[in-house]
Amino acid sequence: MSFRQVVLMLGVLAASLAVAQAPTAPPVPETDASKVPDPEKIRVSGEAVTKMRTALKDVLGKLEEARGSKDVVKLNCVNEKLTQIKGLLRISEQADVTLQESVAKKETGTAEHEYTKVTIARSKVDQLRAEAEECIGQLAFRTDENLSVEVEVPEYLPSGDPTQMQPAIPVDVRPPPASPTM
Repeated sequence: MSFRQVVLMLGVLAASLAVAQAPTAPPVPETDASKVPDPEKIRVSGEAVTKMRTALKDVLGKLEEARGSKDVVKLNCVNEKLTQIKGLLRISEQADVTLQESVAKKETGTAEHEYTKVTIARSKVDQLRAEAEECIGQLAFRTDENLSVEVEVPEYLPSGDPTQMQPAIPVDVRPPPASPTM
């Protein structure tokens, strides 16, 4: 097996692990709010807010993990996602309350609007949660300490260490002059 084949196989392995660990999207609630009955709107909205709170807790855990790794790039990436999730959760909590009030007052238009806000925020929070996992490297491949890689060096390559300079050969005889005038 050549070096190129080994590198190619490692790349395929890394890609397959990344795909295998990719999170699956949760089922999306009905997006046309006019087709959803009011009690269902309240139930779906409440579940969505609960799921967003869970996502917030998960991303807070990722933030602690990034702090523990002392990697500023990961920390900034996760913190950005966390800030967006907090804002969307705040909007969703208020929209959930307004949705419940609108249903009680029989204000259909307002209820549909608030329901739509919550469902859009939920899908955005799910996306941000996945992006926060990518920040940490959850979807990247991981290796264990028992992994071994066998590399075959092609025969046509020169042997020896190319970074080591060979000592210059001492010259015993002075070469002839480059110009005939000397």
